[in-house]
Amino acid sequence: MLRTANLLGVVIATGVLLFPQDAGKSIGPQKHAPHVSIPKISPRAEDVSTLDGIVKAYYEVVSGPADQPRQWDRDATLYIPNVRFIVIREDAAGKTTAQSMTHQEFVDSSDASLRGKAFYEHEIHRITHRAGNVVHLLSTSEHTSSSTGPLEGRSVDSLELFWDGTRWWITNVSIWDVDSSRHPLPTEFLP
Repeated sequence: MLRTANLLGVVIATGVLLFPQDAGKSIGPQKHAPHVSIPKISPRAEDVSTLDGIVKAYYEVVSGPADQPRQWDRDATLYIPNVRFIVIREDAAGKTTAQSMTHQEFVDSSDASLRGKAFYEHEIHRITHRAGNVVHLLSTSEHTSSSTGPLEGRSVDSLELFWDGTRWWITNVSIWDVDSSRHPLPTEFLP
């Protein structure tokens, strides 16, 4: 989600969503980030009935033009209660850090960063490992500031999911900012 690590810290799928001009600033919940009320809604069947559907929804909820509110209510339907978001990034000095957030903390930070800004993110490649009803997938995404604009960044989101017999649930999200001049994406993460 937000999912771009480059924007989240990348991002930011993903944070928390930081834009390039915010590079080097602290990520994660900020004291000045306003609390975003997230109404409870039922999940859309097309979002949770297939892996493709849940990954598509994961990126769609944070994408849109500057004047469009993000779909945090829809986003909340994708995860188990108490899901954690881990944003892993490297600062300008080369130090790697990990920031762990609740869904609410992730939303508060991301919404503050996205408000009034166009942001579009979509999956370009996926590596899937499945054992029964448990899946770990590595999803490479690209993000831009317009629906037809030039590529601005990439990230790899690590999603753990399970099938409960009726729907998919995301249990954990890690977002890695790995597409940089210091650490270009390995070919296995590219289409």
